Amino acid sequence: MASHSSSRFARLIGPFVLAPALAAAVAGCATTRPLSGAADPGTTGSVASEGAPADGDWRREVQAAGEVYKAGPGNAEAAMRYARALRAIGQRAQAAAVLEQASIRNPKNTAVLGAYGRALADTGNYSQALEVLNRAHTPDQPDWRILSVQGAVLDQMGRHDEARRYYASALRLAPDEPSVLSNLGLSYALSKDLKQAEATLRRATDGTRVDPRVRQNLALVVGLQGRFAEAETIARADLPPEEAAANVAYLKRMLAHPDGLAKISRPGTT
Repeated sequence: MASHSSSRFARLIGPFVLAPALAAAVAGCATTRPLSGAADPGTTGSVASEGAPADGDWRREVQAAGEVYKAGPGNAEAAMRYARALRAIGQRAQAAAVLEQASIRNPKNTAVLGAYGRALADTGNYSQALEVLNRAHTPDQPDWRILSVQGAVLDQMGRHDEARRYYASALRLAPDEPSVLSNLGLSYALSKDLKQAEATLRRATDGTRVDPRVRQNLALVVGLQGRFAEAETIARADLPPEEAAANVAYLKRMLAHPDGLAKISRPGTT
């Protein structure tokens, strides 16, 4: 049961790549300050939802997209489609390998470079991810999505102040974009500024385009401050009541036993 709860909870934290780093931040919060109930979510989040099919549908998509890719490995769209499906079933290293070849065949395709940079971040190759992402857009044609991903990668590297400069640039291009605000909020959580994290995540959920994962990040940050009943109420907006309660109960156990956070630090949990 613990393993199942761990993987489920990690998925909730996952806008983009920050689940392991966020786990470390949670551990720090749990050990450096008591839960008082006073006011105080990932991959950083990134991020915007891609409308994911069910697991079985993704596996069928891997087969279909793989056939298209093998028939034309130089086709950038085919490579990105195949890599996306591979990532969805947890084959992150293979997805990165597919996109590496696509970037070699399409060295100026910014969409491919952006996808490859994300894939490298997925596998923990943060320095290389930044190098690739820097080539995915130009100063005269910046892409707020890439800027947000760059910020998320920098947060994974512990460079939070630098990460926030990227989020600020992204927000100038896309004001109040929820996925960027979510990443920014989780950046504050990683540096243990939970009040600012909560305020930023509330901004991210204050609109009509709310990714459920962003709201779950808010629930997580509220829960980290010991406000478990409120966190459960927030989580229930998107989850069945029993699952929202189970997630909050799991968070309580993690905060009580910091070693349990290692479970969501393992690669492949987001």
